[in-house]
Amino acid sequence: MKVKICGLCRPDDVRFVNAARPDYCGFVIDVPSSRRNVSPGTLRALRAGLAAGITPVGVFVDAPVELVARLLGEGIIGAAQLHGREDAAYIAALRARTRQPIWQAIQMRAPADVERANRSLADLVLLDAGAGGGTTFDWALLSGVTRPFALAGGLHTGNLAQAMRTGAVLLDVSSGAETDGKKDFHKIQSIVQTIKGE
Repeated sequence: MKVKICGLCRPDDVRFVNAARPDYCGFVIDVPSSRRNVSPGTLRALRAGLAAGITPVGVFVDAPVELVARLLGEGIIGAAQLHGREDAAYIAALRARTRQPIWQAIQMRAPADVERANRSLADLVLLDAGAGGGTTFDWALLSGVTRPFALAGGLHTGNLAQAMRTGAVLLDVSSGAETDGKKDFHKIQSIVQTIKGE
């Protein structure tokens, strides 16, 4: 099972993931409403310090296709995670510009969201409770998902064991890896070790 630590925004955060070695780390790009927001310039600076072997993922909310494609094309990020109202046409336009992985976040509230996840043209769907609220959704909805998925939303050391039994191929942790709103090395290390069975 893969693990992603999301919401990196400080040099310390990069040092923490370099030591803990998750498979992926996430950067929230040009989303001013997020306290974890970074500009493309800050992203480049943080990315320069990231250890080899950890794939950086750009998290976007209705960003211009050109921005996402440029960051993918330059190798600043290795995958794009779409969290807004991006539709099939958006994904097709992005795919025409890049061969890098495209992930789509789906807010899970009802069976209709399960169908949306199953129909998504993205390479991977990330099933989430919402926009960084630190809460879980009803995981019973996962029984209707017929494709590989990543699980996010409210994950922390206390519910990882249950999350690992949902069938997810990747667990994505953000607020659960923080103390007082900042990434916590010991929590990150514990999360990575638990998920990867070390």
